[in-house]
Order: sequence, then C-alpha cells, then structure tokens
Amino acid sequence: MTRLTFHGAAETVTGSKYLLEADDAKVLIDCGMFQGLKELRLRNWDPLPFPAHSLDRIVLTHAHIDHTGYLPRVVKDGYHGPILCTPGTKRLTNLLLLDSAENQERDAEYFNLKGLSKHKPALPLYDPKDARKAIKQLTALPREEWHEAADPIWIRFHDAGHLLGSNMIEVEIRNQDPPLRLLFSGDVGRYNAPLYHDPHEPPRCDFLICESTYGDRDHPQGDVLDSLETTMNEAIERGGVILMASFAVGRAQQLIYLLQVLMHSGRIPRIPIYLDSPMAVDATEIFREFAEDLDLSEGRLNGPASVLNESNVHMVRSSAESRKLNKVKGPAVIIASSGMMTGGRILFHLRQRLPWHQNTLLAGGYMAAGTLGRQIQEGHRTVRIHKRDVPVNAHLASVSGLSGHAGQSELLQWVSGLPKPKLVFLTHGEPESASVLSGLMRQRFGFRTIIPRMGESFDLEEHA
Repeated sequence: MTRLTFHGAAETVTGSKYLLEADDAKVLIDCGMFQGLKELRLRNWDPLPFPAHSLDRIVLTHAHIDHTGYLPRVVKDGYHGPILCTPGTKRLTNLLLLDSAENQERDAEYFNLKGLSKHKPALPLYDPKDARKAIKQLTALPREEWHEAADPIWIRFHDAGHLLGSNMIEVEIRNQDPPLRLLFSGDVGRYNAPLYHDPHEPPRCDFLICESTYGDRDHPQGDVLDSLETTMNEAIERGGVILMASFAVGRAQQLIYLLQVLMHSGRIPRIPIYLDSPMAVDATEIFREFAEDLDLSEGRLNGPASVLNESNVHMVRSSAESRKLNKVKGPAVIIASSGMMTGGRILFHLRQRLPWHQNTLLAGGYMAAGTLGRQIQEGHRTVRIHKRDVPVNAHLASVSGLSGHAGQSELLQWVSGLPKPKLVFLTHGEPESASVLSGLMRQRFGFRTIIPRMGESFDLEEHA
C-alpha cells in the first residue's frame, strides 16, 4: 500500500505538508507554516495529526516558510531524523527558521506586554532554541542523484527555478516492479526569470502533485527589464522615494540585480539602493556564495559580487540605521520586507511614505487574502498600520515578471510534454485557482485531476 495524505496546502496556498507512506516507511514532503488569514494561522497550533517521532524522513522542496516554517515544532514534538534538502536550501532555511523563531518570540513578548492575548502568558509556537535543533538536522544532498529517503521510498531533486536551491522532488516507491512514481512540483518557477534557471522538465510519473497558486491567471506580459525601466524612470521623475515591499529571500536579490543591470546599461540613473533587512543582507551573501546556481545572463556583469553588492547598494542591519532612512530624500530606492506587508520594517516605511504623492510603492507577486499587501493591491485608500489610519496617496506600481511562481500558461507549458499521469493532485492554491487549472488540464491534456481537502488520504494503488 502507498498512501498520500494532505496535511497542508490543500485548498489554500500555505502550510505545505504531504505525508507519503509505503510499507512501514513514512516520509513528510515539506513541513510548512500556515500564513495569511487568522483561521489559517491558528492551524499552526493544532496538534499534529500523526506522531512526530513516527516519521522516518522529512524532505524539503525549498526554503520558504510556508514549506519549512513548521520544522522546529515537529522537532520539538519528537522528530529526530535527517531533514533532506539541497545545499542552497540548507543555508537559506537556517536563516529563515531563526528569523521566524525570533519574530514569534518578539510577538509573544509584545502580546504579553500589551495584554493582547487570551492566553496567560502568550507563548511562541517555537523559540530560537527549537529552531537551532531543527537546523542541526538539515542534511544537504546534490540534485540529479537518487537518494534513499526511507526504504522503499527513494527521492531525486530537480531544479524548480523558483528560488536558490528550490526543487521538484521525483519519488520512486521501489517495493514493486516497475516502481510507482510520484512527482511533487514544489513551487514551479517562471520561464526566463531573472536570477533563476528555467524549471526542469517534469519527469514521467504516475502521480503528479502540482501547485496551483496562479492557476486561474497569468502574469502581465512583457519583458521585466522594460517594465521596471519604465516604472523606475517615472518614479524618479516624481522625485520621491521608491519603496519596494519584498521578501527578504529571493525577491530582494532579484530587485537589486535588475536595478543594477538597468543602471549599468544606462537605462535608468544610478541612484542609491538601501536594503533594509538583516535577513535580506544575510541572504544576499548566500546568493553570492551560490552564484553557480544562478542565471546572471541578463546583464552579463562581472560576477555576483558586483551585481548584488556594489557601492550604491547600502546594507542596513540595525534598527537605528533603519530609522535614519526616514530622512532619505529621493530619488532613492528602499527595499524592505515583508513581501506581503504583514510585518517587518516595511510597515514603518509604509507609515512614513504612503501619505505623500511623490513617493512610489512597488509591490509585485502574490498577496495572500487577509494581508495588508492585498488591501493595498485592491485599492484601499486608507490602511491600518500600527493602530493608525494611514492614507494611501503614494503612487502604486507593479512590475511584470517579479513573481517567483509560474503563471497559468507557464504551469500548462511545464506539464505539456508530460506523459499522462494516472492522477494529478492540485494543491497550494486557493479554491478558485485550483479549480480553473483543474479544468484546463482536463480539457487540454485529458488529465484526471483531484483537488484534495485538508487531511484527505488516498491509497494510490486504488487509482493506478
């Protein structure tokens, strides 16, 4: 018997956790945290639906918190085995887990100080000590080689093109001849995306577990450099500060890279760039270290150090340095996290810069329901930040091509050459998104598709 159970990213975008069982082996694919709406975040506090110590292995597609952020809790609850990933994912996950733990600890302290929680005292989901334990269990493996996860489950990583170190995971269940084959897409990257290689062609599989984040829509057409050039020149002409809400890992490095390409080629003036995020600064160092994993072809500049850390790029670590940015006059760029504007230093810059017409807020990519980023994206003229009503008078801009997720047509392109699987599970998408992609896959390729519900299990041999 081979059983697959969906404990996360089912009819929602976050909390990725897929439990794969074959014979007596149990392997968890991804171990993500739920994010966005409160009802989703509360799921992080639910008891695990399986004993943590019963897992033989955990395998990661990539480092983003919605795929890794629950690891310290699982380790705290009794998982002591290896956590398998690529070298780039290991380094970035180290960074993200410590940041997540510190944020939760700070939030708990704040709730206790202000009496904002019904729990006395409010506690973090996990703390830095728990995160460090999980980090010690991260085990780096190379791509394109077969590795035994837990007999009879074997895995192989392929580049997903979504983030440094990101993968799709090919699985063989080797207790039968021929082996039963599964493919977990992870987050599929975009074609011709800056910094990243195109996603690897999906290998033949019996069962495909495919993300559907953008299953109901495409990204705007057009070259990302052309789009960013137009947006930047218009923003510079207004004379204000260009504020870029960015994920600290991945998006921030893409933005710096693209801005430097435009400046080197004379398409936009050379202006200062402030990277205001300790984690983004650390992540930039990791991107430089793993330059051989990146695609730097757009600019053909002199290596990753010159691309990501030139003299006009100012790395801001301390809170005191961040506060000084309030005095910065335009034109200048401030890149700060978080990307969906749910917390972090971006909130202080939004409070400072949103009321003024000469400033520009550039936000790209997916904004989950319930986030401040979604409110601004939907055109709210006033938003609530730090218990204050802040008018949204700054110019709002978006740039095509910055999302790390494949759009609808790119997801269809990715599966177009795949021999028909026995079944496709569509996950990691809101219901409408998964439903639209399901219809298109059925119509164009004749695929059988299922949108699994949270906690739903499937005995795969019954569907073979």
